[in-house]
Amino acid sequence: MDPAPSTSLVEFHDVVFGYGDRAILDGVSFSVPRGKVTALMGASGGGKTTVLRLIGGQVRARRGQVRVNGEDMGKLAPAALYAARRRMGMLFQFGALFTDMSVFDNVAFPLREHTGLPEGLIRDIVLMKLDAVGLRGARELMPSEVSGGMARRVALARAIALDPDLVLYDEPFAGLDPISLGTAARLIRQLNDTLGLTSVVVSHDLEETFRIADHVIILANGGIAAQGKPEEVRVSTDPLVHQFVNALPEGPVHFHYPAVGIEADFGNSQGGRE
Repeated sequence: MDPAPSTSLVEFHDVVFGYGDRAILDGVSFSVPRGKVTALMGASGGGKTTVLRLIGGQVRARRGQVRVNGEDMGKLAPAALYAARRRMGMLFQFGALFTDMSVFDNVAFPLREHTGLPEGLIRDIVLMKLDAVGLRGARELMPSEVSGGMARRVALARAIALDPDLVLYDEPFAGLDPISLGTAARLIRQLNDTLGLTSVVVSHDLEETFRIADHVIILANGGIAAQGKPEEVRVSTDPLVHQFVNALPEGPVHFHYPAVGIEADFGNSQGGRE
């Protein structure tokens, strides 16, 4: 009898990573529960997109383990890594559609690239995915002919084309108007629940992200400043988390970059006019 699958689809164990001498993650451990929407948040430069790259195997941890569905992404051979990636969907910031392909062909691309399905079946799958995001009628349009919000929905249809276990979202709400933003957020939640997905959402839009997330992780200073249900994170007493969730200009993250005293720069100046 096969053992029951872990309740976590993604697991980070004591992960250390950096670029050159710059440390990004320092001993980070957390898990992403199956079937849930997990929000990954924090100040710019805190390592959120790096976490997505580690999950996808684009970069490998210097120390520790990144496990997806039980597989250590840092130890997979190329063929096994590509197979693992086919079970993931990725929604890139601003959609990243192929500009010389129609809406239909953008969504069909991963099916044509990674499967041997006949065109008739690919057509049916593409139309089903486009219908799920409300854009079946836009199949013949080019990316230049759709709005930013529609382009994001096309990209979402492409991300779920191969029926992945895990979908990664890198700033899915960036640059969207309030209506498009609300539509995108609702789709992430609905598709996650309807298709039985696991979703990891990197976002700076706190209110909309907290509204759809089951679990929130806030990264800061190379580690995890807080994690838990949105309502638990919102009332955290950690000074940095409090500053972040309340959008305060002053706190552990300062408005002013460190500098010498203002008197040293201006008070002793000898270069004024006579």
